[in-house]
Amino acid sequence: MKKIAVMGIAFASIFALAACGNSTKSGAATSYSYVYQTDPNTLDYTNSNRASTSDVIANLVDGLLENDKYGNLVPSLAKDWTVSKDGLTYTYKLRKDAKWYTSDGEEYAGVTAKDFVTGLKHAADSKSDALPIVQNSIKGLDAYVKGENKDFSTVGVKAVDDYTVQYTLNQPESFWNSKTTMGILFPINEEFLASAGKDFGAVKPSGILYNGAYLLKSFTSKSSIEYKKNDNYWDKENVKITDIKLTYYDGSDQESLVRNFSDGTYSQARLFPTSSSYASVKKQYKDNIVYSPQDATTFFYAFNYNRKAYNFTAKTTDVQKNSATAAMLNKDFRQAINFAFNRKAYGAQQNGEDGATKILRNSLVPPTFVQIGEKSFGSVVEGNLASYGDEWKDVKLDDAQDGLYNADKAKAEFAKAKEALQAQGVEFPIHLDLPVSQTNNVLVQQANSFKQSVEETLGKENVLIDVQQMSEENKDNVTYFAETAAQKDYDINLAGWGPDYQDPSTYLNIFDPEKGDMLQNIGLEPGQNADITEKLGLNEFKKLNEAADAEKQDTASRYTKYAAAQAWLTDSSVIIPVMSNGGNPTIRKTTPFTKAYSLVGIKGDTYVFKYMELQNDIVTAKDYEAAEKKWSKEKEKSNAEAQKDLAKHTK
Repeated sequence: MKKIAVMGIAFASIFALAACGNSTKSGAATSYSYVYQTDPNTLDYTNSNRASTSDVIANLVDGLLENDKYGNLVPSLAKDWTVSKDGLTYTYKLRKDAKWYTSDGEEYAGVTAKDFVTGLKHAADSKSDALPIVQNSIKGLDAYVKGENKDFSTVGVKAVDDYTVQYTLNQPESFWNSKTTMGILFPINEEFLASAGKDFGAVKPSGILYNGAYLLKSFTSKSSIEYKKNDNYWDKENVKITDIKLTYYDGSDQESLVRNFSDGTYSQARLFPTSSSYASVKKQYKDNIVYSPQDATTFFYAFNYNRKAYNFTAKTTDVQKNSATAAMLNKDFRQAINFAFNRKAYGAQQNGEDGATKILRNSLVPPTFVQIGEKSFGSVVEGNLASYGDEWKDVKLDDAQDGLYNADKAKAEFAKAKEALQAQGVEFPIHLDLPVSQTNNVLVQQANSFKQSVEETLGKENVLIDVQQMSEENKDNVTYFAETAAQKDYDINLAGWGPDYQDPSTYLNIFDPEKGDMLQNIGLEPGQNADITEKLGLNEFKKLNEAADAEKQDTASRYTKYAAAQAWLTDSSVIIPVMSNGGNPTIRKTTPFTKAYSLVGIKGDTYVFKYMELQNDIVTAKDYEAAEKKWSKEKEKSNAEAQKDLAKHTK
C-alpha cells in the first residue's frame, strides 16, 4: 500500500538493485550522495503509508524482519519466530541488544515486546492510512478500529513477556511475515509517544526515536536530507556507508545529475537520453551505462469519476464538466483511451528510443509477481482476457513491451462510446485535464506524449487532453497530498503503487469499493458513491477479489482467481497501466547487488542503504551484467533454500 509520488519517476528507479556481489574496495568512500524529489510530510511511520515517509523511515527504524540481498525474509528485531500448525499464531522472540536512541545517539530505552503493541494501538487510534494491510488480518483489530470494541487488549497482539511478541490472525496468511516489513507493524516506545504527543512523527530529527541503521542528522524542506550511521546499532557491521546526503531535485536541470557525478559529488546518476547533452555523455560513459531491472511499482493513469474541484482546468462551462464525467464513466470510452495510448513513444521521452520499452508495464499486477504452477500470473490473465471480447485477443501483458496500443481498436471502441454518449446529450470534444509539475521536464514531455497519441488517434474533434502545468507544490496538493477525493483536482492523473506483501491482493484490493486505498485517486471515498461504483462495475470486481481471498490453503487456486480479477480490471480500463520503476539508464559507483532487495515492503526498497557498498571505480556495463547474472543464479538457489527452511518455524 505504498502510495508513490509520481515526481520520483524520473530518477528514483536508479536505485532499483543499485547495489550485489563484489566487496567494497579498500579505501572506497563511505559517504553517499545523490538526490530526492518529494519531502516527507510526516515521520509517523505507523500512521502514514506514503513512500515519501517510508523512504526515510526504512533507514531509521527496524521491524521484526527485513530482507537480505536475495529478497529472503531474515531476522531483524526478531531473532527467531514460530508459527502454529493452524497458521493463526505467530510468535516472535526479540533480540535483547536492540535499543532506542535519540537523534543525538543517546540511549533512551531497550526495544521490548510492549513497543509493538504500542505501535499497532497508535496506528489504530490514529486511523492510519496503512490499516487496510492488517485490519482484517489481526484478530479483533477490525472491531476495535470500527469502535465496536473499545478494549485494545482483545486485539490479537500481545507482549507475552519483555522479549516475546505474539500476533493472532483471523485466518492463515502465507504472506504474513512479509507484512512485518511495513511501517504499520513497527514498534513505538510508549513513554516517548506520550511525551511527544501530537509532535510524534514531526519531520525533524527529534520527531521520533531510532532503533535502525541510521539517525536523521538534518532535514530542510526542498533542500536536503542527511543521515549518519547509528554507531550503537545492533547490526552496525552491515552498515557500510557512514554518511548519506540527499539533495532536493525538482527535475528541471537534467544535466545536473551527471555533472555532479562527473565531478565526484554524486555517487550515481540517472541519465536522460533526450537531453541536449546526452550525445557527449554517451560518448564519455559508453562502457558504463547500465539499465536496472524493472521493479514491482506500477504507475498508471487514474480517471477522476467524481470530480468536484476545478481550480486547474481548461473547461469553461458546466456542460464540458458533465460531458467529461459522462465519458469517463463509459467503458468503451475508457478502452478507447487505453488503446490510443502509445506507450513506447511515452517511454522514449524518459529513456530515449533505445530504452523506450524497458520501463513499460501493461497490468496493475506485474505479470511475473507470482507463479501459478508453471505459468506466470500474466499469462493466466491473458487467457481470461480473451473471454471479454475480440479486442483482447492476442494481447500480451509482458513487461517491457507495449501490449495495448492499437489505433484500430481505439477507433472502434470510441465509435461505440460516441454513439452512446451523443444519445445522452454529451458535448464533444471531451476535455480531460491532466496535471503535471512544470519544473519536471521528463514528466511534462511524457504528459504531452500522452496527449499527442490520444488526440492523433481519436481526433481532436473528439478528445482533447488539456495538460495543466503548475508548480510542484500545487501539483502535490491536488494529487498526492490531497486528503479527500473532493480535493483531487483533475480528470486524469498519473499515480503509482508499490506492493506491501507477496500476494496479488496487495495490488487488486486498492480499488475495493468499501476499503480500497487508492479509491480517492479515482474520485471515490471508501464505502460511498454507490451510484458511481455500480456504473463502473466495482461491485463485480469486489466479488472476484473476495472469491480469491476466500481461498486460504491452495495458493495456485488463489492466484488463479486473482488472475480473473486482474483480467476484469484490464478489460474495464478503470485505470490505464503505464510503466514501472527501474529500466532506466544509469551510471554508478554503488557496488552492484550488495543492497537489500525485495519487491514488497520497505526494507528492500529504493532508498534503503543498509548493506549497500561503494567502490572507487565506476561500474562497467560488463561488470554489472556479470554481477546480475551471478546474483540471479544465487538468488534462485537462496530462495529455494529459504522456502525449505520455512517448515522449521512451524510448531
